[in-house]
Amino acid sequence: MRGIMSAPFEPPRRAPRVRRLILNDFRCYAALDVRFEARMIAFVGENGAGKTNLLEALSLFAPGRGLRRAEIGECARAGGAGGAGGFTVAVEVEEDGEVRPMGLGLEPGANGPERAYRIDRAAVGSARAFSDHLRIVWLTPAMDPLLAGPASERRKFLDRLVLAIDPSHGARVGQFERALRGRNRLLEEGGRNGRWIDAVEREAAELGVAIAAARAECVGRLAALILAERDDGGPFPWAGLALHGEVEAMTQEGPALEAEDRYRRALHDNRARDAAAGRTLIGPHLADLDVTHGPKGAPAARASTGEQKALLVGIVLAHARLVADMSGIAPIALMDEIAAHFDPRRREALFAALARIGGQTFLTGADPAAFAALEGARYEVAQGRVAPA
Repeated sequence: MRGIMSAPFEPPRRAPRVRRLILNDFRCYAALDVRFEARMIAFVGENGAGKTNLLEALSLFAPGRGLRRAEIGECARAGGAGGAGGFTVAVEVEEDGEVRPMGLGLEPGANGPERAYRIDRAAVGSARAFSDHLRIVWLTPAMDPLLAGPASERRKFLDRLVLAIDPSHGARVGQFERALRGRNRLLEEGGRNGRWIDAVEREAAELGVAIAAARAECVGRLAALILAERDDGGPFPWAGLALHGEVEAMTQEGPALEAEDRYRRALHDNRARDAAAGRTLIGPHLADLDVTHGPKGAPAARASTGEQKALLVGIVLAHARLVADMSGIAPIALMDEIAAHFDPRRREALFAALARIGGQTFLTGADPAAFAALEGARYEVAQGRVAPA
């Protein structure tokens, strides 16, 4: 079968590019204004120079909390904006010859810094609005232990995959977690208000099934894409994917309304057990993404560190293809400290695979030689400064 590296490229309908990035009081950058012409861009500099901060700034235009999962206030430069804790990140995005400005940040408000999001200089409600114009995927060193780590980290990773396809997914996850916290408090109080608990469980069941169904659809589509393009001899091993969880199984066994009823009844029947445990013991918050090393047919957790890294790269590349297929927008890929982990053959294969996706790619690394085969532009990063190499 065709491998991910050799599958024919079918350009998506849209391929937006970031042409300009402007930062004010963001992380280590007091002020920055840098322009990009290339589709493949490498930021090169010493550790701690601020390379990852540039990728994080771009990642904030995706729903969620960015590639560091930081609270928005943590992004403000220490001592910046007169100590007010504000910052701004702005981009100019070009598509089909049209340039659209977008921006976000924390701005002064009556009660302290307030979140602000703008498209074409007009205010929008949240970062979800950017998804009409940009889709963003990423891979960072912090994700390296993912395949052998706790299930909670794989759930977060999976939710990020879903979020790139369905920008409303994060809001549902947040609402579901708040519903469970409310239910836990009511159970701690002895469950005296049965009607209130019923209402909370009904909301939790609706949200939980929607979350499980969205995850199952993403995993199913991604697994099918990987299998269709698998190549046992390719530079990145293909991964087998499966989603495990009680509610996830319910969504596959019948209509959504039936799954909601089953989950709601399970919550009702397990109140005493959950009250004793101090937490809800059934739900999508306990699901796990099972990953196997396809060519070896073995659990990914048993693979070597290098094999796990290569598996993860293959999953992210396949997901980027899936985002392009489902949204019609070639995603912007942010690859932090990626090239140094691979030999020249794998590096060239990675660059070629990213190019075939059709979107713009931003990479970081400390060694300029790692980007010798990159057909794009290189920028040197040094303590708050960014300049073309």
